[in-house]
Amino acid sequence: MQDVAPYFTRSDGAYVFARWGRPIVPVVFGVDDATLAVFKGAIEAVVVLAKHKMDELDTEIGANLMVFFCHDWAELAEVPHLDRLVPDLVPLVARLQQADANQYRIFRFDDAGGIKAAFVFLRMDDHLAQVPADTLALSQAVQVILLWSDMAFTDKPPLALMHGNAVLRPEVADVIRAAYDPVMPQASRDPSHALRLGARVQSPV
Repeated sequence: MQDVAPYFTRSDGAYVFARWGRPIVPVVFGVDDATLAVFKGAIEAVVVLAKHKMDELDTEIGANLMVFFCHDWAELAEVPHLDRLVPDLVPLVARLQQADANQYRIFRFDDAGGIKAAFVFLRMDDHLAQVPADTLALSQAVQVILLWSDMAFTDKPPLALMHGNAVLRPEVADVIRAAYDPVMPQASRDPSHALRLGARVQSPV
């Protein structure tokens, strides 16, 4: 049985798990049509892996997975109505600028604790600009399919190179599949959840 607890145990020691509780409706801002197609393809691939669903419209909020590309964090403050979706947007931009961050994710949750929306912000600095679009897309798709710990991929990224192409690590793919098992809860803060999840994870070949 694989120990999956570290994937969902945060730096403060709390165990926090959540998966999407509704179909995912993605929209990507700030990229050309080719990159848009790459991102939506990556999201769809991860959703299929999870045996979850995508849709054309979320009846409550329209699109529920929003990906924003920018060259400077200050650009976010100029996006119309974004401050309605992301409270405290101006202080957030200031923190991202101070930290010299190049990516940030925010999740929103429904009454059952499941994910109902996610916002992904990517600042195309020199590092991200060198990452192939398909690699960046797959990495972001993986990181929003579940509420991973802030420490989940600090030692080992979710992707690996195989024959020059970025692929999802088998052990991470197994966790995603197990997490979306219909018998598992949409959300949990009980560390025993990791034991149930680990029991459903297939060992990598």
